[in-house]
Order: sequence, then C-alpha cells, then structure tokens
Amino acid sequence: MQQKQIDKGFYQTKVCVIDNGTGFTKMGWAGNTEPQFDIPTVVADHQDKQKVQMSKNTNDNLDYYIGYEAYDYTKSHNIFYPMKSGIIENWDLMEKFWHRSIFDYLRAEPDETTFILTEPPMNPPENRENIAEIFFETFNAKGLHISVQAVLSLFSSAFAPVNDYQKTAGLTGMVLDSGDGVTHCIPVSDGYVIGSCIKHIPLAGRDITQFVQNLLKERGENIPAEDIKKVAREIKEKYGYCISDGDLIKEFQAFDKGEKNTFKTYYGKNSITKEKYTIDVGYERFLGPEMFFHPEFLDGKWRSPIDEIIDKSIQSSPVDCRKKLYQNIILSGGSTLFEGFPERLEQQVQRRIDSRLLKYAQRSGFKPAPIKVNVSQNPFQRYAVWQGGSLMACQPQFEKVYHTRQEYFERGPSIARYNAVFQPQY
Repeated sequence: MQQKQIDKGFYQTKVCVIDNGTGFTKMGWAGNTEPQFDIPTVVADHQDKQKVQMSKNTNDNLDYYIGYEAYDYTKSHNIFYPMKSGIIENWDLMEKFWHRSIFDYLRAEPDETTFILTEPPMNPPENRENIAEIFFETFNAKGLHISVQAVLSLFSSAFAPVNDYQKTAGLTGMVLDSGDGVTHCIPVSDGYVIGSCIKHIPLAGRDITQFVQNLLKERGENIPAEDIKKVAREIKEKYGYCISDGDLIKEFQAFDKGEKNTFKTYYGKNSITKEKYTIDVGYERFLGPEMFFHPEFLDGKWRSPIDEIIDKSIQSSPVDCRKKLYQNIILSGGSTLFEGFPERLEQQVQRRIDSRLLKYAQRSGFKPAPIKVNVSQNPFQRYAVWQGGSLMACQPQFEKVYHTRQEYFERGPSIARYNAVFQPQY
C-alpha cells in the first residue's frame, strides 16, 4: 500500500532537484539515484568586456555560458563564480545560471515543475526569500522546497544503512560535509539542525588542489602552465589517500625507500600542443588529504584537526543526543572520498572519547559505559545531498510540505523562511 502511495505522489508531481555547490552543481529529475548533470558552478558572461556583441545573430542578454562550456569562452567573456563558501554572492549571475540550467539542461517547464533546492547551514533567511522571488516571479515555478544539505545527506543514508546504528538513527546524526569550497560539521537531531553547534572549517577541496599544485611547482615538474590546475586536481582525486595510523614519519620513510605502490606516474597531454608528458607523483599523495588532520600544512592560522572539531561540535550539543551523534557520523561531499579517510577519522575520534572516559574513571572511580564511534560512507557519497532530495520528492508527505505558487502570491516571499522536515518512510 505504501509503495502505491509513493508512486502516485511521484508521478503526479514533476520534481527537479538542484544542488548548487561552490565548485559544482548537481541537478536532475527526482526518482533517480544520480543526477543527470554535474557541472561547474561557473558563468562566462560578457560583463566588463565593454559589452561587445560577438555575433549579430546573438541576443546580447543571452550571450553567456555556464558549466564546462563556459571555459571555452575565456577569450571573449569573463569567468565568474556566483557562489563562495556555499553562499550565493552574485544574484544576477545565479539567476542566469538557473535559467540556462532549467531550460537548456533539464528542459523543464517551470510552471509544471516543483523544485527542490539546497542551502548550507546558517544560510541567511533573506537568501531564501531571494530564491523564492526568482523561482516564483521570474520562472513562475509550480512549487519550491529549500532544504539544508546536511538533512538531505541523512535522508539519503537512512535509505541505505550500512550498519545497525543507521537503521534506528533516522534523521539524527553528525554530518561532515566537505566540498570544493567549504567544510562544515553539522549536528542534526530528528531532522532539525542544531544551529548553535555548527562548526565551520575554511579549508576544503580547492585548498587541497592548490596545495598539491604548489608541491608540483616546488619540485620543478615539467607541467604546462595552462594545465597545472587540472593536473593537480586529477592527481588529488586519483592518487590521494589518508595514512591509516597517522604516522607521517613512517610514511615518508616508505617513500624514501621506494617501497611497492608508493610512487605513481601521471600521464598527461598538453591541452594546446597535444604533446604527451609524464609526472612522478610522490609525497603529495598523502600530504594533500592530510590537511584534514594537520591543517597547519595549508594555513598556519588554523591548527584544529577535523576530529577535534567534530568532537567539540558534539560535546556542545544537548546531552541526550550526543551518543547518537557519535554513533552516526555521516560523510558527504567529494572531499571526503579519499581512500582510508573514514577509518582514520573514526580512529581519531574514538581515541578522543576513550581518553576522556579514562580520565573521568580515574577521577571519579566510576567506569562509564563505552561509546562506539561509527563513521559511515554513502554508496553515492559525492551525490549524497542530491540523492537525498531525490528520495524526499518520492515520499507521500512531500506534497504537503513544499510551498506552492498560490501560497507565494498570497503570503509573499516570507513563506520560504520555513521549510518543513519529515521523517522518511521506508
């Protein structure tokens, strides 16, 4: 009976899920396990180019490009990034990005479509009102729902539990969301974000890429200047890993001795001359991802490792939900995909808890019950937020919680300040 309700609700409502991130935007139709499009959040516009129209057959207002296509027009257009640290900074460019996404990529009819958009934690409520104005007044959307990325990550993991704790946790857990531009530690209890306990880390995937790029430059690798950022990003994604025991000296010695499977070779091709070249990949394999546990490698102002930040966030949360948060730490975002990262994080957080419980036992003479830390990876971790939105749209309760066009014109953009949360039905 439940399956029939889900199918009926889903087919009656066309739902598009758009997850706008600092580096990449994932978008597609609800009901799928992966988004149809995963493109850079970038706009090539003719602003500041003296507004020269490139072709007589081109409308000046439509002379812009988004995603990968934008990089092909760097000579005639300026490249803009409308988002920074997960927050929209340039609303005019973001509206152009959405316009091209909806009509050219998704080929949707907004007046017949409900949209699910994502937002980072602590997003200003005025931003939600701006989103509502654009979607209801410019695009004439049928419906709109704005959800916090961490809640959607938990929604996704709730449908694909990898341990016994997740089966009973529901929408309670600690979400570590690390993308291209920003990293957040977000405690969530029963679907509601504990706002006062959110921790922000100003280091993410883009910083690791820059760090790898600097290491390659210092070593004097023969890499074309126009390709070095792309090469650094691919090296990070293909060969990066986290040290299992955290012993940096031991890992350096393994590389110096030339042990098996330490050094790798990257094969590249010049994007202009098409000449092939090779690069030896060494220390940067583990030094890049090690940023999470030794942030001083990248920024001397930031010295707190990721396990300490998570521990502080949970310890500042209400007492009655701390144990559940430790038992359900969810990884989300592309920068948490490094090999060995979940095991290392779980080990580090477990050490902190065991040390605290041991000190308590020594002082009080009472031995408290142990707490087991569980760090979980989603099978679709890179798209966990988008997949959570896709699954939410298939729930029968969704039709009751999204804001309709009629509600917007009756009550105004303030309706977007509140977006209801509901528990998933399995």
